[in-house]
Amino acid sequence: MAYIIAIAGKGGTGKTTLSALMTRIISKGKFGSLLAIDADPNSNLGEMLGLRPEETIGGILDDIASHPDKIPSGMPKDRFIQYQVQAAIKEGDGFDLLTMGRPEGPGCYCYVNNVLRNTMARLEKDYDYIIIDNEAGLEHLSRRMSRQASVLLVVSDATAQGLRAARRIGVLAKELNIKTQKNILLANCCDQDLGKSRLDGLGFEYIGNIPEDKEVARLSLGGSSLKDLNEDAASIKALARLGDKIWPKN
Repeated sequence: MAYIIAIAGKGGTGKTTLSALMTRIISKGKFGSLLAIDADPNSNLGEMLGLRPEETIGGILDDIASHPDKIPSGMPKDRFIQYQVQAAIKEGDGFDLLTMGRPEGPGCYCYVNNVLRNTMARLEKDYDYIIIDNEAGLEHLSRRMSRQASVLLVVSDATAQGLRAARRIGVLAKELNIKTQKNILLANCCDQDLGKSRLDGLGFEYIGNIPEDKEVARLSLGGSSLKDLNEDAASIKALARLGDKIWPKN
């Protein structure tokens, strides 16, 4: 079964950046097979990884809804959807990518999330690692997109708002009985360690901080992917040092 890293946190804390950096470190380290899942409707994990998805789950569902005649005779709709979704997995350099996307029509993302959840249940046995880049806030948890994970990794910045959001995520995950082996907190774009007094009552194991990285900012502003980031970049080195606290090396 896959070792699942579910990433959550307040908007703007750098969840997608860290998801891309973790994908890069694990894939380059050849620790095992890896699936990166972009579970944010505002999908940009693929861009950060230098990989453009050709299909998304939301797009597949829209297409089937508009053209139900595409479903082969005698094949249940759910089975056809799962076939299409698995075919949409994009192969990268040492990792695969699955993108949730969003439906074009009105309505909530409940069905898209349900398809992603069912897909994950099938894919867990095919990979050693799965990284899930969730959308900002609490809604993805309330929809129970991630019913279980090896690690719930909450990303915060150094602000009081970021830490309050982290605490609310921890409380909600407990209320929803989302099963995790451990809950950890990582401070991003933070040049110094958070003080113990600021961490009391959060309910997470604080593992450290990732400093602000001007090279990451430069690449992001220029629209370049993080695959072009130098191995000596501050963010890469800091995250690699913390790797043993986040994922095991198979």
